[in-house]
Amino acid sequence: MASFLDIIISLVNIEGNDAFRVLPQIARILRVLRVTRIIKLAGKNEGLQALMQTITLSVGALANVFLLLLLVLFIFSILAVFFFAQLTEGEVISEYRNFTDFGQSFLTLFVIATGENWNMLMYDCIDTPPMCEAGKTCGTSLAPLFYIIFVLFVQNVMLNLFILVIITQFETYYVSDDNPIKKFSKNLELFMKTWI
Repeated sequence: MASFLDIIISLVNIEGNDAFRVLPQIARILRVLRVTRIIKLAGKNEGLQALMQTITLSVGALANVFLLLLLVLFIFSILAVFFFAQLTEGEVISEYRNFTDFGQSFLTLFVIATGENWNMLMYDCIDTPPMCEAGKTCGTSLAPLFYIIFVLFVQNVMLNLFILVIITQFETYYVSDDNPIKKFSKNLELFMKTWI
């Protein structure tokens, strides 16, 4: 594995236009590494330490909420295949974003869960005969109901559940004076004084 100095020396020896292509890439990498400053700040700021500990302690509950989200995506994927399996073409629906099988449906709904272009997918799925071509562009009139329920549930309810878990953990460990983390910190200091 080359050292940092070897990499810099090899970059200096690059001839002509190659240096102009490589140096901006290195600058981008160094800019990304600036994010690690947060780790230094977390070590000095008690508030950030408390937040990091809260997130660490709520990993189990967050995993449960994530599994619930996957279950919701599973259920809606099956419903999407049932309603929109014949729909293979549209303005947004393509070979990569469709509901022809469970896998594609799950991935498409995952993309919708991020908020990307869900309304255009809904407009593709709402076309009914005689305004569409059977087997290619025909959807169902229930598409708006399906999409609005899905978007409201996933983007609002599930996001709020994630936030609720973190806030509940924060209240549990940091609001009262006799919370477990403060007790652990005091006992740790006593233990270190006694045994070190």
